[in-house]
Amino acid sequence: MKTIDELLSDGVAGKRVFVRADLNVPLSGTTITDDGRIRAVLPTVEALAAAGARVIVASHLGRPKGAPDPAFSLAPAAARLGELLGAQVAFAKDTVGESAESTVAGLADGQVAVLENLRFNAGETAKDDAERAAFADKLAGLADTYVGDGFGAVHRKHASVFDLPKRLPHYAGHLIATEVGVLKKLTEDVKRPYVVALGGAKVSDKLAVIDQLLGKADRLLIGGGMAYTFLKAKGYDIGSSLLQEDQLPAVTEYLERAEKQGVELVLPVDVVVGPGFPDLKAQAPTEHTVVDADKMPEGQMGLDIGPRSGELYAAKLDDAGTVFWNGPMGVFEHPDYAEGTKAVAQALVDSQGFSVVGGGDSAAAVRTLGFDENAFGHISTGGGASLEYLEGKTLPGLAALED
Repeated sequence: MKTIDELLSDGVAGKRVFVRADLNVPLSGTTITDDGRIRAVLPTVEALAAAGARVIVASHLGRPKGAPDPAFSLAPAAARLGELLGAQVAFAKDTVGESAESTVAGLADGQVAVLENLRFNAGETAKDDAERAAFADKLAGLADTYVGDGFGAVHRKHASVFDLPKRLPHYAGHLIATEVGVLKKLTEDVKRPYVVALGGAKVSDKLAVIDQLLGKADRLLIGGGMAYTFLKAKGYDIGSSLLQEDQLPAVTEYLERAEKQGVELVLPVDVVVGPGFPDLKAQAPTEHTVVDADKMPEGQMGLDIGPRSGELYAAKLDDAGTVFWNGPMGVFEHPDYAEGTKAVAQALVDSQGFSVVGGGDSAAAVRTLGFDENAFGHISTGGGASLEYLEGKTLPGLAALED
């Protein structure tokens, strides 16, 4: 895989460089609530602009249905990128139309433009190869060189991620080079004990990675909504907690495999329970209490791991040589249900081992809960991409850059 350092050494002054970034930031209206992904691509954009390239930044945001939707415009991200760069950033109001063409044509050496949301064009995410290819051909007409730096999208076989780099000289940006280097530390040269903490709502989202890690990790710590399917598999009553009943056979098999293979699979010993509510992230916290994990009352929902579980998980992380964490331990958006996630995050900060926060809600939790990002070994920008890499899958966006 060629990197941006090789591109820069060859010289890029005057060249149109297409940077596939991941500017898929959370928005409240038009206000960005977490600009971490924009800041992550800054080193690549700054290096190219400083070298005199005409930089074209493109990304998706959200899940529009292949047509323009103001709610998913990249205009706020373009404005924030300009603020962080300390320079004017041009914004094209389309992806491959008149606005994109005129905006790119108007760039001078060292200037930066952002295209509108790539997913406003159905060709970006099309399952049909020909439709994707046609969109990629139009994108290729805007640029001379391609730099892939949207790690959060490399597991998608999308036009700008997979098809476009085949049409232009292509290089990995600083972010992707860093992300791949970190993931290799989790798969090829692991310092032990290797401890993995997994949370989040659905156990089905993590089944494949658990399957892989049972042969590689020394300990698996399970929290979040997915923990209740594991507790149910052990025969515990879990009240009205999240349950994926169809996953019980697989979870039961993983519990048996972990015991046979000598892998510690650690589950909560106590949980914070409450009556629950329809929208866990939006509604105010409800009355809650802490109970033993095997004594959850009927009608009560598990909302966080309890304090004894937090202490247990911290102890299991204390001597780790390598830690990978993906998924919060509870509904961390509410202070009443954030203590389990805080405990895991603090344990990673205190650990002397190499710690990786695996993107998505885990990365958001670190920032929301006020932790210093520099206290962790690495905070990934791609939760889904990180998990699929650890599952051993071929990621289309990385394969295209290696081609």
